[in-house]
Amino acid sequence: MKSCIGITRRKEKIIIRIKDEATQEEIIEDLNKRMVDLKKLFKDGKNAISIEGKILTVQEKEEIKSIILAKIKTTISFKSTQELGLASIKKVYEKDVSDSLTRLFRGSLRSGQKLEFEGSLVVIGDVNSGAEVVASDNIIIVGTLRGLAHAGAQGNKKAVIAANSIEGPQVRIADVVKEIEYEDIEFRKQYAYIDGENIILEE
Repeated sequence: MKSCIGITRRKEKIIIRIKDEATQEEIIEDLNKRMVDLKKLFKDGKNAISIEGKILTVQEKEEIKSIILAKIKTTISFKSTQELGLASIKKVYEKDVSDSLTRLFRGSLRSGQKLEFEGSLVVIGDVNSGAEVVASDNIIIVGTLRGLAHAGAQGNKKAVIAANSIEGPQVRIADVVKEIEYEDIEFRKQYAYIDGENIILEE
């Protein structure tokens, strides 16, 4: 099996980059194998670790951290939501999006592809792990959402995300992020919207 993580050192920081399509099982297996390589890159234990690439749930982050900290005592950080595209939202607002300019995209999105539109997006296909769809209004996926969807990307909290099945690690509406845990995808979720300050997932 090809390695699903890359390890490099930049000055005083160790970068661990995780491939978008990697499963948590593969990441844990690979990380355990690469701990010897990781320890070799350290200089007297003074290097911090930055984990980048695949978007991870809280549970996945904790599992990865525990493996590293069991062998190396250091500071571990994950790429923040600001770095993932939320920093550009200057303010949030609520505006009806039931009637908005809509773009139709036919086909599935593969890892590394990104689709953006100022209005609503309809994808007739799947959004696979590592792919990203961003819309200022709604996002509708006539397939499975395994990648990242960000609706209301200019700050509109009335935007919604709908899919045949929502199975990605997180969804975003305006400046709110919902990390999807394993128990959330045990039962198929198809609809995401903001209620108060939280994103709600429904069947």
